[in-house]
Amino acid sequence: MPRITKIYTRTGDKGRTRLGGGQEVLKHSLRIEAYGTVDELNSFIGVAIASGLDASLADKLSAVQNELFHLGSDLCILEDDKKRLKVPVVEQKHVDDLEVWIDRLSAEVGPLENFILPGGSPGAAHLHVARAVCRRSERLVTRLAESEEVGPAVVKYLNRLSDALFVMARYENSKKGVDDVLWDSRA
Repeated sequence: MPRITKIYTRTGDKGRTRLGGGQEVLKHSLRIEAYGTVDELNSFIGVAIASGLDASLADKLSAVQNELFHLGSDLCILEDDKKRLKVPVVEQKHVDDLEVWIDRLSAEVGPLENFILPGGSPGAAHLHVARAVCRRSERLVTRLAESEEVGPAVVKYLNRLSDALFVMARYENSKKGVDDVLWDSRA
C-alpha cells in the first residue's frame, strides 16, 4: 500500500502533474481528465452509499469504490510502465462480477417495460447521477484509447458499471417502495 507523506507537491501550481510512472503532464491532458472523472464517479458513489442505500447495495458499492481505485491506478500508469511497476488494475474478473450483479438484480426488479427518468428515492437518484458520470468517464477513456493504450478491462468495466448502477437504482427504488419515474414519450 502506498504511503503518502505529503499532500501538496506544488507541481500543480503551474498546471502540471505527474503520472504514476513519473511522467509530467498537463493537468488538463486527456489521461488526467479520464482518471479524474473516475475519481468524481467514486465520490458520487460515496454520496449514494451515505444516503442510506439498501445494505446489499452499499456493501457491493463499497467493493466497487475499491475497484475504481484500481481503475484509477490502471489509468495513471502507462501500459509500458506496468511492465516494471506492479500496480493494481481492473481485470476481467471484476467485469464478470458486475455481470453477475446485473443479472441478479435484473431478475429481482423484472424486465424494463419503458424508459425511466433519473429519480425516485434519494438513493436511486444518487445512483443515476453516478451512472451518468460513469458514462462520461467511459466516453473520456474511449477517446483516450484512440491515441494511447489503456488496460484491457478498463472500458469493459466502466461500460458494465454504468449498467450495474442503472439496475441498482431500479433495485433501490423497489426496496424503498418507490416507483421508477417513467418517461412519457407523448408529453
